[in-house]
Amino acid sequence: MKQALIIALFAAFTAVLPLFIGEENPYIIGILISVLMMAALSSAWNIIGGFAGQFSFGHAAYFGAGAYTTLILISSFEVNPLIGTAAGIAVAALIALITGSIVFGLRGHYFALASIAVAEIIRLSVLNFEFTGGAQGILLANVTLWGLDLNSKNPFYYGMLLLLVVTLAVTEYLRKSKTGYYLQAIREDQDAAASLGINLALYKNRALLISALLTSVAGSLYALYIRFIDTSAVLDLRLSIEIILTAIIGGVGTLWGPVLGALLLVPLAEALRSNMIGDALVKLGLVSETSSVGIFLNENLAHAHVLVYGIITVLCILYLPKGILGLFRRVK
Repeated sequence: MKQALIIALFAAFTAVLPLFIGEENPYIIGILISVLMMAALSSAWNIIGGFAGQFSFGHAAYFGAGAYTTLILISSFEVNPLIGTAAGIAVAALIALITGSIVFGLRGHYFALASIAVAEIIRLSVLNFEFTGGAQGILLANVTLWGLDLNSKNPFYYGMLLLLVVTLAVTEYLRKSKTGYYLQAIREDQDAAASLGINLALYKNRALLISALLTSVAGSLYALYIRFIDTSAVLDLRLSIEIILTAIIGGVGTLWGPVLGALLLVPLAEALRSNMIGDALVKLGLVSETSSVGIFLNENLAHAHVLVYGIITVLCILYLPKGILGLFRRVK
């Protein structure tokens, strides 16, 4: 009940935030959409990776399934975007069921490697199929939903917020349910869980299916928001790794850890991409713009966000194994 109230307060606060930012700041709204999307993706991954302890490195496959299915149906058959999203969910569910039936017989590192292999097979297939646009991707010129203007950022801001709130609510429900307890038992000791009569394959597949469905909805919203997708944007291994690192840095296996990780990492990545940090160091006089260090930062810092993610992850594993949320709880 307490967590449900916190989720409701979080949703209410986040819902009114654009009113204070104003429509004259679309850049800020764009960053907030990215934060909400990564928080939703990482929270969805947390169901299978954090609570069930099954580290899937192939979640980009479900994200891409939602994105590609939605845009293909809209561009080819002009279907309603909601129908395209529902079809994306169905495709992601099919992939999850097939993947789960194959890889959940494996454990530990073998499961992680198998999830990468499945995602790469899907990526290479999409790259070579003609109806998916191949290497050129798919471009959607215009999209409407019951006369609603989808050219502004606000519909996607609230769409991502709704998805995040639903993901948090589902996670909280699972955490306190029999399924949630079984998943945590599987995470702690699979052999002990099996000896108690828990059907390992059933509950792992159930967690993967829920996680995949939520991830595919994020993919559909992203595709409708950006209106251009290719394999490097929605099916790349780097996306799967960013989702995992967000959960680990925030606090894997917790309700709010992925949200905290997204709040930290997405603005940090944006600051690196826009070279904001390098410019700030120059303005503060700490680094000369014409020095070798200044030139290096200007040329390379924009591409270093994944490297920074990795450094923060190593520091978290060494000093904060329960993530930043664990640090807050320790201080409290």
